[in-house]
Amino acid sequence: MSAQLVKRRRISIGRPSLDGSLKIEPNLNRAIAFVLEMMAIPGSSGDESAIATFIVDHLKEAGVGENAIRFDKAHQRSPHGGSTGNLFVKIPGNVSGPRRLLSAHLDTVPICVGSRPTRKGDMVASSEANTGLGGDNRAGAAVLLVAAIEILARGLPHPPLTLAWFVQEEIGLQGSHYMQPSLLGKPRLAFNFDGGCPEKLTLGATGGYRMDIDVRGVASHAGGAPEKGVSAIAIASLAIADLHRDGWHGLIEKTDARGRTCRGTSNVGVIRGGDATNVVTDRLLVRAEARSHDARFRRQIVKRIETAFQDAVKEVQSATGKKGTVKIAGNLDYDSFRLSPKERCVVAAENAIRTLGGTPSHAISNGGLDANWLASHGIPAVTLGCGQKNIHTTAEQLNLVEFKRACRIGLRLATATE
Repeated sequence: MSAQLVKRRRISIGRPSLDGSLKIEPNLNRAIAFVLEMMAIPGSSGDESAIATFIVDHLKEAGVGENAIRFDKAHQRSPHGGSTGNLFVKIPGNVSGPRRLLSAHLDTVPICVGSRPTRKGDMVASSEANTGLGGDNRAGAAVLLVAAIEILARGLPHPPLTLAWFVQEEIGLQGSHYMQPSLLGKPRLAFNFDGGCPEKLTLGATGGYRMDIDVRGVASHAGGAPEKGVSAIAIASLAIADLHRDGWHGLIEKTDARGRTCRGTSNVGVIRGGDATNVVTDRLLVRAEARSHDARFRRQIVKRIETAFQDAVKEVQSATGKKGTVKIAGNLDYDSFRLSPKERCVVAAENAIRTLGGTPSHAISNGGLDANWLASHGIPAVTLGCGQKNIHTTAEQLNLVEFKRACRIGLRLATATE
């Protein structure tokens, strides 16, 4: 390893693990201090510069050279813009073994801006009643930072490593979607840290499709001549009611021609339009989504949403026969994926958890993960939690007992070679 990359220090010897190998204990007090500070740094999707700077500063202090730190231009490719791209750090190995990738996302949801993390025993919550905590996913970002600092500061043996902090995960996995894959260095095993219990291994996740629906009507005076207008609100209302009535909104379960049960979800989450009650609204923006682990069924849900709005346009007209229009623009946020329980990263994660005395379990997610796009880029990645609870709400908490276990697992995965 280059002297420019890391300052060497003596290895701190840990305790033997259950399988007889060396169990290295990270500095958990430092880990907790890091995550508390990181959760207080504002950084919603597209505004991750401050938290990225925090991480880079601490990596440099631990001995990482400028040449090992790279940012890509994912934010310039993202439809949302943004202040910074994904952060990548490559650390050459000092023992043989395939390159390992540890990843997490930097951004939080907007409700977490202004978080004031307060610890009560083994739980952390925001002392601001109207904000979330930001454990999703500053806890995951902290696990990576802790692993890197422990390895560098203590000179621990490790295979070649890539650490990736993705941006804009919370708005459709934009960072991992538009990342520069060459900066990952062709890892053979990949571990993504996000929400939930650290022993829960997420092997698959649903695919998601988002839609912008531009509903146009005809404006008129709602009191003097309502019959001359075509209400965009009426069009959207009929379409949504039709979807709800026929079981295509919310949780969706349908039986196909072969008698198989197809499952998915849909949601109309945004409706914007209208300025006054005395005007027939002539324009409305509707935003919706469709999700399913089955790509074919997801396309069927999308088609059903499109048909509902197109049929509603035909149903609403003025006294003179004028009708509105609807234009629908959609895009695939991420496709679904499913790892085999025999995938190398899954087996390695199970071994790490068992080595540290835990019991791994498998799960499939109905939300998107950066692992969705890692899979699309040809990199199978298993996802582990870090102790986050009630994410995306003002009731969010971080369980420090579970966070500490995640830090142990993260360091184990970064230093193992099997």
